[in-house]
Amino acid sequence: MKVAIAGDHAGFALKQFLIERLGQEGVTVLDLGAFDELPSDYPDFARLLGTALVEGRADRGILVCGSGVGASVAANKIKGVRAGLCHDTYSAHQGVEHDDINILCLGSRVLGTALALDIVHAFMGASFSYEDRHVRRLNKILDIENRQR
Repeated sequence: MKVAIAGDHAGFALKQFLIERLGQEGVTVLDLGAFDELPSDYPDFARLLGTALVEGRADRGILVCGSGVGASVAANKIKGVRAGLCHDTYSAHQGVEHDDINILCLGSRVLGTALALDIVHAFMGASFSYEDRHVRRLNKILDIENRQR
């Protein structure tokens, strides 16, 4: 699985930690910035990450900002992105299994590194269930997305 990762200045340290750990685990990681802790704007990185995902340059994405909230809001404006803000492992795997999220948003000021890594593993290890009820609900989400743009 190829994972794209991005984050603003507030998410920089956690992003770097995750890149290092995932690399040690043999995961292919596409780093889309930020590349330092100079002040930056999370919508810019949400756009870079969302675009990389919908263009097929990565299978999943991880987006990190201070709380994860703004990153989630921005990423979900991109057609084809289903970003979920998760600060626990259950939401991370359930979000993929039931809702087919393709971007995990994390708050670096909310999570420690160990829990963040556990959440990333839960997200990456999950697959969409393809159960009828989940497919039906996903199709309704896609219908909303297609009517809004």
